[in-house]
Amino acid sequence: MNKQNLIDEAKKIREKAYTPYSKFNVGAALLTKDGTLYTGCNIENAAYPVTCCAERVAIFKAISDGHHEFSEIAVVADTERPVPPCGSCRQVMSEFFDPELNIYLTNLNGALKTVKMSELLPFSFSPDDLTKEEN
Repeated sequence: MNKQNLIDEAKKIREKAYTPYSKFNVGAALLTKDGTLYTGCNIENAAYPVTCCAERVAIFKAISDGHHEFSEIAVVADTERPVPPCGSCRQVMSEFFDPELNIYLTNLNGALKTVKMSELLPFSFSPDDLTKEEN
């Protein structure tokens, strides 16, 4: 699957977003290393903290199906600039994505910014931070 196909899949799933409060639809398309595609859209809730972003929906679907190796992701929204993931999504992405994984941030006007995971969340908290050295 090429970059444009991935972006197109993100645009398609964006239309299924459940956003009765913000009206801010976001779509994400995640490709695993074996070529499996997972998509996600944001799903809001009246209790705002339990809302789930498109990126996390796609990642959690893939993880729940047993996929743990990813090659790239596209995120799209109706914004002026290429849409950046929120902080919570960045942290989840850093848990599962290789630092060199390509992240395509785009909007409905075709503006595109490609970043590596290491650029999106430098100096992130990781599972390595949970291990303590025994004295």
